[in-house]
Amino acid sequence: MAESIRETLVQYPSNKVTMRAYVAAPQTKERRPAIIVIQEWFGLSEHIKDITNRYAAEGYVAIAPDLYSRLGNALTTDSGEAVKLMNTLKQEDGLADLNATVAYLKTVPEVDAKRIGVTGFCMGGSYALMLPCVNADIKAAAPFYGQVPNPDTPLQKLAGPVLYIYGEDDGWITKADVQRLAAALKKYNKPGEIKTYPGAPHAFFRDNDPSVYRPEAAKDAWARTKAFFKQHLGS
Repeated sequence: MAESIRETLVQYPSNKVTMRAYVAAPQTKERRPAIIVIQEWFGLSEHIKDITNRYAAEGYVAIAPDLYSRLGNALTTDSGEAVKLMNTLKQEDGLADLNATVAYLKTVPEVDAKRIGVTGFCMGGSYALMLPCVNADIKAAAPFYGQVPNPDTPLQKLAGPVLYIYGEDDGWITKADVQRLAAALKKYNKPGEIKTYPGAPHAFFRDNDPSVYRPEAAKDAWARTKAFFKQHLGS
């Protein structure tokens, strides 16, 4: 049975930036594992908030940081503008803000700081793959169709298992990238799985966009991701 949840907006520091984030959590005060949900290039959208709510209903303290906090909390539905925003955000700044998010979670009484995971979509999938390479507090990562580091050397420091979700007809992430990821996981002896969905385009999990949404693939990906986090973080 899904748990009733509470939703809040929080703020916390990241160097000289004030981060804003959306938090959804079970009503209970018991200590729970936490999941960071990282946005697509559009910003902290209602779609991302909905996914955050879904994790909270499964028993997690879920947080969606606004990675455009340092860009004035920008939010757009225009892909051209979204590309500009994504390219304006330096990766080192994005990772610093995500590290600050982890630090914030460790101050929340309801969070079990030893059980923190991350997921993300598109741009967020790229960060969800990189964050456990720079932060050992991340115990499990489920990136959806994110960029694979090239060169792959950061993957040597993966802190936990990875479930990488990919659509076979992705026009942004190439099959060669995914093959590189599989090879790197094997080379560095890192636990991981890549799940590829035939006929699914980039962003197939985005259920508010009929042009890309693929219900069957999205349903399966959600079930797999829930099982993955339950295995490695509990619930």
